[in-house]
Amino acid sequence: MACFSFSFHLVCAVLLGASVVRSKPTLRKERVLRDPELSRQAHEDNKSYQYDHEAFLGKDEAKTFDQLTPEESRDRLSKIVDRIDGDADGYITTDELKAWIKRVQKRYVYENVAKVWADYDLNKDNKISWDEYKQATYGYYLANPEEFEDATDQFSFKKMLPRDERRFKAADRNGDLAADREEFTAFLHPEEFEHMKDIVVLETLEDIDRNGDGHVDEDEYIADMFAHEDGGPEPDWVRTEREQFSDFRDLNKDGKMDQDEIRHWIMPQDYDHAQAEARHLVYESDQDKDQKLTKQEILDNWNMFVGSQATNYGEDLTRNHDEL
Repeated sequence: MACFSFSFHLVCAVLLGASVVRSKPTLRKERVLRDPELSRQAHEDNKSYQYDHEAFLGKDEAKTFDQLTPEESRDRLSKIVDRIDGDADGYITTDELKAWIKRVQKRYVYENVAKVWADYDLNKDNKISWDEYKQATYGYYLANPEEFEDATDQFSFKKMLPRDERRFKAADRNGDLAADREEFTAFLHPEEFEHMKDIVVLETLEDIDRNGDGHVDEDEYIADMFAHEDGGPEPDWVRTEREQFSDFRDLNKDGKMDQDEIRHWIMPQDYDHAQAEARHLVYESDQDKDQKLTKQEILDNWNMFVGSQATNYGEDLTRNHDEL
């Protein structure tokens, strides 16, 4: 999965004494965004439910099935079904199941936010305002600009501050300039949220577009991944990437990528594993064929969801719901 990290110069700033400056999710290393693989197990319905278990529980939890008895597993599965039923109508739809599976696969994102939340929620009101984030991240720089005399450091901070503010406002869906946990998660991990995809595309363009013309040409595309320092011939893989640019990146063949083409590149429309797995679980458990599941239908087929020994959901059920 794509990740965001701060630049070398920001690391240096922290090491120079800006202890309040937090690590920042602004510069992209890996460009192409992909959903986490649901499971390394083959989906062999007639042999094993291992794929289903890992999709529904997550890989780590699937490894701990032997800790619980079947009775304990069913009991905990019942509690999980209540969580999945977002509108509390007594039915689990394919969309609700898909959303749960995606959330399980992205659990590391929410755990990361939980770990850093207190660093930014300075007034402990369970929200993080833009001013709080700016103070925690840029406060030292703003109060001591003379310590950042290097032109590159100055440029990095001056570029990143408005960029972070723009991203924060995009994540702040109700426009109150105070992020709840979901909004702050979207801010720190915009690649995981559909409504943040335009920001991800724009930031990618800004990172690569060296001449500022609002497009990415072939040389800029290559320069983002390869620094030609010795003047020798380009490696074979670089020549292959040039061919990729010409054949698959530059869709309208005008010699450059616009934002739509960048989106197509970094957000490939791959097979939706979560959607397919959700449909599979519904199909296999839907006894009355109404295309949705009751809790009883899930419990009747509990072995497909959580296995015969079971799960690590004891840990999940003690977590704050916002953290899962």
